[in-house]
Amino acid sequence: MDFIAGGLGWVLAQIVAVTHSYGLGIILTTLIVRLLLFPLTLSQNKSMVAMRKIQPELNEINKKYANNKEEQQKLTMELYQKHKINPLGGCLPMLVQLPILWAFFRVLQNIPADETAVFFGLWILSEADPFYIFPILAAATTFLQSKLSMTGDAGQQKSMLIVMPLMIGFFSLSLPSGLVLYWITSNVFSIVQQAWINKLYPVN
Repeated sequence: MDFIAGGLGWVLAQIVAVTHSYGLGIILTTLIVRLLLFPLTLSQNKSMVAMRKIQPELNEINKKYANNKEEQQKLTMELYQKHKINPLGGCLPMLVQLPILWAFFRVLQNIPADETAVFFGLWILSEADPFYIFPILAAATTFLQSKLSMTGDAGQQKSMLIVMPLMIGFFSLSLPSGLVLYWITSNVFSIVQQAWINKLYPVN
């Protein structure tokens, strides 16, 4: 964690030295991180598209063998193997991003209280957003990202589609604005990437 925090802190410091803005520094550092993680997240996106394509078959298996869990699991795994899908393939990019998120939190705790930490003259990035704009954007972008990357039946995932953005918005109320800015920027990157993947590999 110290290594990641040190690396992120160094990159952020170099960008701030040029831009004289921690806001721009956080946005650009986030884009650099997401570009470095692009191969992993691209694999995750493709896995989600593949899961959506086989969802009707999965639903049929679950319905037909609702009272035979062993046969249900066997046929499900055979379906994954047939389409070369790793059901856990989407987990790795998410796990990789968690230590980066915590490392960013540590880095942002050391932001100096000067004009470089003020974003658009409104937000002090080391403090929580007093206007609630960032928490709302964090919740909205989380909702849109989740909606674009849904792999199962919309009805089954509807609760998580609502609960997760609300949780993110709630936590963002007390987090440093700079960390929430990182989350929003990362979400926007994911939304654009997922929309591109969905267009490139449409589910017929």
